[in-house]
Amino acid sequence: MLLINGDRQAWADMSPEEEARITEGHRAFLAVAGAAVLDGGELDAPERAASVRSRHGVAPQVTEGPFTGSAEAVGGYYILEAADLDEAVRLASLLPETSAPYRAGVEVRQLLNGV
Repeated sequence: MLLINGDRQAWADMSPEEEARITEGHRAFLAVAGAAVLDGGELDAPERAASVRSRHGVAPQVTEGPFTGSAEAVGGYYILEAADLDEAVRLASLLPETSAPYRAGVEVRQLLNGV
């Protein structure tokens, strides 16, 4: 799984030209990755999230907003089928967020169990 992380404020302040560059970068990624991409998507803003958590056996509570108050957030993801970590990292390096002029990056994580 590729988790696309970035600075929430930088995303909010992004110019239309930068948005177009990022979109084109994702199209190029999809063209190269092809059938290796099983799923993917952009996530809604963290400010419109709901967090559900339970502590010490108490019934789960729902709060508005992201789980953490960090400046960085996960903004999107791809699920890939790759032969190994090296192949997944090679594909992840094609995403525009890995070379963005603002704080951004891609975390590569192996899915341990399918649903």
